[in-house]
Amino acid sequence: MTRAVVVDDSHFMRTVISDILEDGGVEVAAQARDGKQAVDAVAEHDPDVVTMDVEMPRMNGIEAVEEIMATTPTPVLMLSAHTEDGADATFEALEKGAVDFLAKPGGEVSTEISSHGDALVEKVESATRADLSSVGTRDPEPESGTIDADHGYVENPTVVIGASTGGPRVVERVLSDLPRDADLRVLVVQHMPDGFTERFAARLDRRSEYDVVEADDGMRIGGGEAVVAQGGYHMEVAGYGGGRIRIRLNEDEPMHGVRPAIDVTMESAAKKVSDPLTGVVLTGMGKDGAVGIEAIKGVAGATIAQNEETCSVFGIPARAIETGCVDSVLPADEVSKEILRTIQANG
Repeated sequence: MTRAVVVDDSHFMRTVISDILEDGGVEVAAQARDGKQAVDAVAEHDPDVVTMDVEMPRMNGIEAVEEIMATTPTPVLMLSAHTEDGADATFEALEKGAVDFLAKPGGEVSTEISSHGDALVEKVESATRADLSSVGTRDPEPESGTIDADHGYVENPTVVIGASTGGPRVVERVLSDLPRDADLRVLVVQHMPDGFTERFAARLDRRSEYDVVEADDGMRIGGGEAVVAQGGYHMEVAGYGGGRIRIRLNEDEPMHGVRPAIDVTMESAAKKVSDPLTGVVLTGMGKDGAVGIEAIKGVAGATIAQNEETCSVFGIPARAIETGCVDSVLPADEVSKEILRTIQANG
């Protein structure tokens, strides 16, 4: 049985979260009301996973994650308020080693979280399968545009990048290593709820040479521009011409239990984009992206998957590799270089 430590400064929230987990077959080994208690509880009880609030007295969730990863590395699932500040804090916690997050519906003290009990249990169980050798250590801060190519680039290249659990940090690394003169059109599908995708896009924009925004229905992007699929919407390539991609958002049924889905974007890109196309699948739980990789390979596009050793969760890349349609399987820090290789004019 999975054993968890539940951390929240609200007694009400600790009780509700613990009840949800216990009902879902997860044993709650201990509760903690702040980050300091959390660190001590993890050391004492050696749980399989920790659910961690962000805003707490004495030691907040971000500081607690950093301390846990340094002393008793344990998968941590952040429970974050659905606000801009909550989103920013969540990304910082993911940088420190947290493996995933779940947005609290209704704010810090949420009476609505019980209706999301299945999602919470699923996130907790998936977090236990995270490889902490990849998420518990920080890569050196990447410098944007650090990879150079030995050749010129083809005209009007497009790359579609898909990721889930553990993805934000890897997507950031990949995009920050792509030089602006590659003139890529970049479509990013990261499994993430609405509100968080806007902040994620802003973060990528600050840390890369590309102009990155959250996708909006009907928008067009050209070379040197990137879009992040908006949480709660599938992102389709609705049209392509003159090197510019037209985006369409829809609220069709979730695919593989998620919306946005990687497959939707990759399949539509394969149908519409007539210039060089590269598909990339990164760390994450599930099989989303496998069909999309097949579609891109089917139109003579290039395909790349992150390797198991550097994945937080080797689900999405593994399912894509099983299709036989992945050209290259590489560590996270070599993905950007391989993207550039696929678009070299004389490669």
